[in-house]
Amino acid sequence: MNKDTLTVIPPAHALTGRVMPPGSKSITNRALLLAGLARGTSRLTGALKSDDTLYMAQALRAMGVTVEEPDATTFVVTSSGTFNPPEKPLFLGNAGTATRFLTAAVAMFNGRFVVDGDEHMRKRPIAPLVSSLASLGVEIEAPTGCPPVTVNAKGGFTANRVVIDAGLSSQYVSALLMAAACGREPFTVELAGSAIGARGYITLTTACMTAFGAEVREEGNARWVIAPTGYSAADYLIEPDASAATYLWGAEVLTKGKIDLGVAATEFSQPDARSYDMIAAFPHMPAEIDGSQMQDAIPTLAVLAAYNETPVRFTGIENLRVKECDRIRALSLGLNNIRPGLAREEGDDLIVTGDPALAGMTVSALIDTFADHRIAMSFALAGLKTSGIAIENPSCVAKTYPNYWDALGSLGVNFERKPG
Repeated sequence: MNKDTLTVIPPAHALTGRVMPPGSKSITNRALLLAGLARGTSRLTGALKSDDTLYMAQALRAMGVTVEEPDATTFVVTSSGTFNPPEKPLFLGNAGTATRFLTAAVAMFNGRFVVDGDEHMRKRPIAPLVSSLASLGVEIEAPTGCPPVTVNAKGGFTANRVVIDAGLSSQYVSALLMAAACGREPFTVELAGSAIGARGYITLTTACMTAFGAEVREEGNARWVIAPTGYSAADYLIEPDASAATYLWGAEVLTKGKIDLGVAATEFSQPDARSYDMIAAFPHMPAEIDGSQMQDAIPTLAVLAAYNETPVRFTGIENLRVKECDRIRALSLGLNNIRPGLAREEGDDLIVTGDPALAGMTVSALIDTFADHRIAMSFALAGLKTSGIAIENPSCVAKTYPNYWDALGSLGVNFERKPG
């Protein structure tokens, strides 16, 4: 099947200017859910409007919540604090946050809820969350271990403690934490072992819960106790998206430019912001980078590593195999399309050999994005230095950064577009 392609034309100048990243996808979808669970009217400003967040908003509407959009960065959410069974399955595209969060949240109400997504979402695991909810007396099934998930909700949990395996995704923990505040008694969430996808996202979750009136107490590194407070409507300001910022930081160092994001790297609360120090070290990035706590920044770092002076090994990234696509494989394939031998997989590690001589070269590299927004956006960075890199399905960036190509264009980057 033919696909649209976009080829980045390497700019002959350093990229300078001001680009404000969109609002955080992770925070927007948490805030939307909690506003939907709260009684009253909440105003979310600085929000991201993208495929992922609009799927969440539409699902809330389907369950009786009023969600208004007075401008491009605001949601106004009015709710009774109750979710009503929708007339048809909740379709959430490939939005992992919305799918996992809603699967737990709908269990606190009554009726039949089906949580589903597109062909990509139907390959993403949700079995650990389903098993945990089943252990709490929730009538739930996901025959494939992935969506669709059917929940026959009966007003909440029948137990006050759950142990969850969060090795595949911290989103399972966040889903349970947010739902638990709607319960009838204090509830404990405990990790099975110490492994967790990205602990910083749990901090985002508890901070957002607190802003909407919840009480969460962390006990050690693997246990949280949630009071049965429910949620109160709130006005909430959402910070810019740190994952989106990584592409702009990368463009800055690759072109020796200066891009003003309107917010310093140190001011972000999201885990991916910790990648800034590694990006700033380019072309002398560390020999080994542990990606376990900044997973969405790894595609950016991996493409930068292709132009680094020395090889970079990425570890702790096994969870990237179950994101929107197998990102380890997609990165390996894409990099090797630019130059054979540029990357290799060793188990779940990714080794990028680094070749500064690629800058200024012309290649013929068609990058299969696997409809993954982060693969598209990260490989655009390679196009800033090397001619002939064509990005398939460039519109997939709409998942989290609909204006990405316009943002690069505002900095003076030109493109060649070919319809499929």
